[in-house]
Amino acid sequence: MITVHHLETSRSQRILWLLEELGLPYELKVYRRDPHTRLAPSELKRVHPLGKSPVITQGEEVIAESGAILEYLAERYGAQAPAELAQLVPAPGTPAHRQCRFWMHYAEGSLMNWLVMKLVFMTLPRQPMPFFVRPIARKLCGAVIERLIEPNVSSALAFMQQHLARHTWFCGEAISLADFQMSFAVEAALSRGSDTRPYPHVRAWLERVNARPAYQRAVRAGGPVIARF
Repeated sequence: MITVHHLETSRSQRILWLLEELGLPYELKVYRRDPHTRLAPSELKRVHPLGKSPVITQGEEVIAESGAILEYLAERYGAQAPAELAQLVPAPGTPAHRQCRFWMHYAEGSLMNWLVMKLVFMTLPRQPMPFFVRPIARKLCGAVIERLIEPNVSSALAFMQQHLARHTWFCGEAISLADFQMSFAVEAALSRGSDTRPYPHVRAWLERVNARPAYQRAVRAGGPVIARF
């Protein structure tokens, strides 16, 4: 039995979605964030030394990092996947395979960096501090968001918009691991206060994801994908 160690409002939603698409049974252990720091609880360090989520355990296997978990599940169970998931991992050497590899890395290597920074600078002025410091913190954080973070998030959304104008899914006309890996990042990018009107194809892609019954089951199991502030 696969056990998913799931932190609320986190990247592990990707794992639940793939498990639901594959129709695999799993046990779900949900961990709550610290209400003050919003960090993962220390209990996760008993599962994996990094104390992060997602982590899955299966027998003696303990696997961390969402991309690595997605690849593990695809390698182990992809052959028995429904026909619609036949291109979960596109054939090596094909353009779709190169696209899949790119987006798998892009999600965490480029896009999530800016989204995490934006979240940090959005929430920093709300942390406990002397009252006379708060206006300064608000002004500095606002300037960083406006001049550095937001332009990079907008560039990322424009890049995805251009790509998805030509493709139904991130690797073409068939869903792949890239879509699972990108799901959390796109959801975060469209929910962090950015103007999403210039990106209808990105929004349409996310609507296709949200409409999938397996995704809806994953949300019911794991809770909201993105924390609201």
